[in-house]
Amino acid sequence: MIKITLPNGSVKEFNDGVTGYEIARSISNRLAREALSIGVNGENWDLYRIITEDAKIEIYKWENPEGKHSFWHSSAHLTAEVLQQFYPGIKFGIGPAIENGFYYDVELPDGKSISENDFKKIEQKIIELARQKNQYLRQEINKDDALKFFSQKNENYKIELINELEDGNISLYKQGNFTDLCRGPHLPNTGYIKAVKLTNIAGAYWRGDENRKQLTRVYGITFPKKKMLNEYIVMIEEAKKRDHRKIGKELELFTFSQKVGLGLPLWLPKGALLRERLEQFLKKVQIKHGYEPVITPHIGLKELWVTSGHYEKYGKDSFQPIKTPAEGEEFLLKPMNCPHHCEIYKNKPHSYKDLPIRYAEFGTVYRYEQSGELHGLTRVRGFTQDDAHIFCRPDQLKTEFIKVIDIVLYIFKTLDFKDFVAQVSLRDKDDKTKYIGSDENWEKAENAILNAVKEKEIKTTIKYGEAAFYGPKLDFMVKDALGREWQLGTIQVDYNLPDRFELEYTGSDDKKHRPVMIHRAPFGSMERFIAVLIEHTSGKFPLWLTPEQAVILPISRKYNDYAKKVSNQLNNYNVRCIIDDRNEKVGRKIRDNELKRIPFLLIVGEKEFESNTVAVRLQGIGNKGVMKIDELAKYINEKVNKELSK
Repeated sequence: MIKITLPNGSVKEFNDGVTGYEIARSISNRLAREALSIGVNGENWDLYRIITEDAKIEIYKWENPEGKHSFWHSSAHLTAEVLQQFYPGIKFGIGPAIENGFYYDVELPDGKSISENDFKKIEQKIIELARQKNQYLRQEINKDDALKFFSQKNENYKIELINELEDGNISLYKQGNFTDLCRGPHLPNTGYIKAVKLTNIAGAYWRGDENRKQLTRVYGITFPKKKMLNEYIVMIEEAKKRDHRKIGKELELFTFSQKVGLGLPLWLPKGALLRERLEQFLKKVQIKHGYEPVITPHIGLKELWVTSGHYEKYGKDSFQPIKTPAEGEEFLLKPMNCPHHCEIYKNKPHSYKDLPIRYAEFGTVYRYEQSGELHGLTRVRGFTQDDAHIFCRPDQLKTEFIKVIDIVLYIFKTLDFKDFVAQVSLRDKDDKTKYIGSDENWEKAENAILNAVKEKEIKTTIKYGEAAFYGPKLDFMVKDALGREWQLGTIQVDYNLPDRFELEYTGSDDKKHRPVMIHRAPFGSMERFIAVLIEHTSGKFPLWLTPEQAVILPISRKYNDYAKKVSNQLNNYNVRCIIDDRNEKVGRKIRDNELKRIPFLLIVGEKEFESNTVAVRLQGIGNKGVMKIDELAKYINEKVNKELSK
């Protein structure tokens, strides 16, 4: 008999060799029907894989990310089986589950190609095979047999992957007429897949290396119900309307230039003003919480990044060193702000009475993302972090961490991000080579985060293997208006960089001690945050943030001077407004400015001129009536203050 600890903490005994399905059925028949995979001691397993020792388990359904992962990973294999039928001689790369669906990288036979015109027949075949309810069968295999199997099929990409694996840690999965190298997990059978849509086709270099062969990447998504696919299609259409690249162009917020370089955004005047307001908003919050502003250069000597550990971990993926005329002198564009802030801390001695010290900077950093991964403002090569680093005593750590959580929660509330989960990102339990520092320091840092979120009673999940290389972190996963999840704010605890930079303070015992370092960025990056904000609001920003709060629409040129008078009066009340004095009919002006998402449309003509008023129209709502200028200004400013005092 073995002991199984269930998700509710209770312990039940089962026969050695029990499966996840049997455990789920022992809880309820409904759970067994809905289960997709099982967590066994933190690992995601097939539902029918046998368990031979005591274990802590979780049952994963469609609602769980792990359940969706198994569903979409299985769908990738089923798609590969169909592609194998339609394109004999096809070679397979990798086919992982991704955030929304899956993809498979394939090398098509000479002279063959896949286009969107082929999607329908592929989708129909996928559903046809799904209805056969073929089991996903796992087979553990030794390295020699795995190499022999894929050599016979001339699968050079699989052979390359196998050569990098350790013997005794290799498995195959077979369903129907398709067998793949795979760790799993998978669904019990293909019948769970009820609806499919192939979403895109693109080129992708093998293993992301631009010097390797370019493969064809087929994207898709599947669901356990046809209704879910229909809802997804509606959501995708709405997402296209909300695409921050489209709206950013319409509202003249930002642009990109091939001559400047891929992934390097250029902020246009309106976008710069929006971004500046976000910065000023956070700066006011930071001043209130005792942060001091600092400014650091965009580059640093290579030795700085060797000391911090960033060069070892990220050097290959960063912009390459900048050589100077001096012998052996090399600089790097900074991928992080923290080493510079460590050096600012070292600028002078510190006493325990000085701590905590909080340095804040809107610092621009640079990371060489692959060109195929770049996407508007959400994935760029140059971006600005709302970065801050807190240097505190160990006894201050929990209090300081909670204060940062409070700042993040205030920002989310002000900007109407209501649906979020705080993800506690910890070290990989098995592979600690990805991290720096002692086990003792990691345990202290991880416990500090876990205790802080427990005290704040916020909704959390725990993810192993997602920590930064120097410390664990708390990532805020925010859902936007379409239910899509984004990682925005982050808070990290770090005992390691203070060690590497030999940071000190003099304690009450007159001895030298190491401070603890908290890294925090409530927005994450200005670029990504603004992209998410654009899509969340569909470009209809809060009144305090929008670049233009009002537009004045004279019904003819005769009233342009009065429009200027109104504009001056509103500006005196700190209301941001522009004048649309084009020689167009007022109906056309209203339509055009509605598309610009300007909140207040102010129409002026003969009646308004004579009564020193404006006819007010609310964007997307309609007429509000006639108002005096000072009344309107008061109304707008009261709305702004209400938004900022949520």
